[in-house]
Amino acid sequence: FSALPAGVEGIVQAYSACLPHIRFYGPTNFSPIVNHVARFAQQAAQQQAAAQYFILLILTDGVISDMEETRQAVVQASRLPMSIIIVGVGNADF
Repeated sequence: FSALPAGVEGIVQAYSACLPHIRFYGPTNFSPIVNHVARFAQQAAQQQAAAQYFILLILTDGVISDMEETRQAVVQASRLPMSIIIVGVGNADF
């Protein structure tokens, strides 16, 4: 996705590109993807100039299976140049 434009337009284009490839299945473990994106944000934070900000958008149709690990990952990521947006779709008890 490095060829995508920056800003909201880049987010919309990345979402549109990924949408056809989304497959919902369980278990719903969020900590691995939060930690993965946090590694990119950590690398960006170590640069001289703050030039990158990361937005992780998670669409889910299930309740988080690894809640404690996800909570820890979010707390650790809270110091990094990133935002995490979780959107629940469907009838699960979010």
